[in-house]
Amino acid sequence: MDNEIIAILLAAGFLGMLMIGFPVAIALAAAGLLFGYIGFGMGLFSLLPLRVFGVLTNYTLMAIPLFVFMGVMLERSRITEDLLDVIGYAAGGLRGGMGLAIILVGVLMGASTGIVGATVVTLGLLTLPTFMRRGYSNSLACGTICASGTLGQIIPPSLVLILLADIMGESVGTLFAAAMIPGLVLAAIYAIFMLGVGALRPDMAPAIPLSEREGVSTGQLVLKLFQVVLPPFALIFAVLGSIIFGVAAPTEAASIGALGSAVIVALSGRLNRQVLTETVQNTLKITAMVYFILICSQAFSLAFRGLRGEDLVHDLFAFVPGGLTAEIVFLLFILFILGFFLEWIEISYIALPLFLPLFVNSGVDMVWLSVLVCLVLQTSFLTPPVGWALFFIKGVAPPGVTTRDIYVGVLPFVALQVVALITLFMFPGIATWLPRAIGW
Repeated sequence: MDNEIIAILLAAGFLGMLMIGFPVAIALAAAGLLFGYIGFGMGLFSLLPLRVFGVLTNYTLMAIPLFVFMGVMLERSRITEDLLDVIGYAAGGLRGGMGLAIILVGVLMGASTGIVGATVVTLGLLTLPTFMRRGYSNSLACGTICASGTLGQIIPPSLVLILLADIMGESVGTLFAAAMIPGLVLAAIYAIFMLGVGALRPDMAPAIPLSEREGVSTGQLVLKLFQVVLPPFALIFAVLGSIIFGVAAPTEAASIGALGSAVIVALSGRLNRQVLTETVQNTLKITAMVYFILICSQAFSLAFRGLRGEDLVHDLFAFVPGGLTAEIVFLLFILFILGFFLEWIEISYIALPLFLPLFVNSGVDMVWLSVLVCLVLQTSFLTPPVGWALFFIKGVAPPGVTTRDIYVGVLPFVALQVVALITLFMFPGIATWLPRAIGW
């Protein structure tokens, strides 16, 4: 049997096992080992330990558990609740102000956790009942929460960016700097949309009642802004700034972030044994899941490349008319579709490397392409009917919120995502300017 046919069977076998309910990691390892053995015999198993050892000793990937710890610590300490209260009251006089507060908190949560599921679930639990109580449209509330929660996909220190740095052969600091402006621009687009809805449809996004806001004086609000918003903002600035400006390596900066998050929680008086235990346990679960998938993916990628699967991919793109630009669009479309079925880890570490050699050889800017990939995955996670963020919000939504409310609510934000994606595609400097300006 030709190796190309075995490579096709390998991909089909992996997708088939996913469809019948196998965990992703198990499906990767089983398909890779089975078809790798058919193609190579025992030779595959002599190469595999070196690949696994490379994952476990990768210095860049060591930042993952530390960033996860930082995010989980801030999330478990209920700092998010304080941020929502303070920013919500500060913007409460505006129509759409509560939604604006959610977007701002989504930016801070994205920059502190980088974990989409945790952010969407946390925002959903804390804010969706409040949205409904204050008269917001169910669909607008759900869409705002989903869109704000997925900002962690692109705003540093996104775990996606850390993995992409390893895959693309770029430094973590370069990708963090490249994603900073696009992420903030996307958040600004969300905010403008929310204020527009408040101005044009005040029934969908009313202001917080004056009677409710009168209970908090301006002095108290300013003091709470400094107490609640400044510490996590300073921590994020210190961590990202030290990486982007080359003061510290990603792993060193991540360790500062992990320690700093514990200090912030301790100063707030909420650091206790239960919070610390839950943080460590959840960090261990998330990190183990990430590393297990990365290890199992080595069998799959080793077998696929050995079976000349990359040649098949190259031939596939050769049929795409329109040259390099059309090939990039085709790649983004494939990743968008895969985002319905696979999580970002599998797409980043399994699917994307299959296509990369073609674009590396064509001279495509890998920094720009990395940010495009992040935006595409973020859009995929928002898009009905099977976007991951929709499942997260549905799992914590009150009984009065229907699936239709969620689907209708995210559609405008999907359109905004597409606008941001097209803008970045047409103007690569949005992503590449900052890394070049600071000398990366």
